[in-house]
Amino acid sequence: QVQLVESGGGLVQAGGSLRLSCAASGSIFSINVMGWYRQAPGKQRELVAAITSDGSTNYADSVKGRFTISRDNAKNTVYLQMNSLKPEDTAVYYCNADVVPYGSSWWQDYWGQGTQVTVSS
Repeated sequence: QVQLVESGGGLVQAGGSLRLSCAASGSIFSINVMGWYRQAPGKQRELVAAITSDGSTNYADSVKGRFTISRDNAKNTVYLQMNSLKPEDTAVYYCNADVVPYGSSWWQDYWGQGTQVTVSS
């Protein structure tokens, strides 16, 4: 059993900052890619940023230069530092991880429960 627990969402004014955290726990042998997705009302879920176990990162064009993804492999935790927030960043943000559980030979895809980020204009 693997769980992802997010924290750090909230309400912020445009131009402000928030930091999201996501901790993976449970029967974890290894984690490959960890990432953040978001889903705004009426829109599809989209990738915001992702990071591999060796630190390679990938960002959506809309957040490049404003958001920074990082991870602490020892804590199985991924972070998303969001600066210069815009109203269009308003969405539910979901943590995602590709995990190999103990006793398994396959990557399995896990999701957090989501955390609301609201940016007011």
